[in-house]
Amino acid sequence: MITVFFEPEGTSISLPRCTTVLQLLHQTGRKPGRALVIRNGELLTPDRRLTPGDSIILRDVGSRG
Repeated sequence: MITVFFEPEGTSISLPRCTTVLQLLHQTGRKPGRALVIRNGELLTPDRRLTPGDSIILRDVGSRG
């Protein structure tokens, strides 16, 4: 289970079957390059693997109009 904390919304969800950052982005409706994926203070690229128990911060970086 991966826990994802959304910023700036301040909400979180748990994803049971998510093994890469790219899968996480797809499952949360984000596009690569439009959100920062952070684990333990490290920025992750879409090809990075995730492991059960990871806590991820997903920070939107695009303009909202």
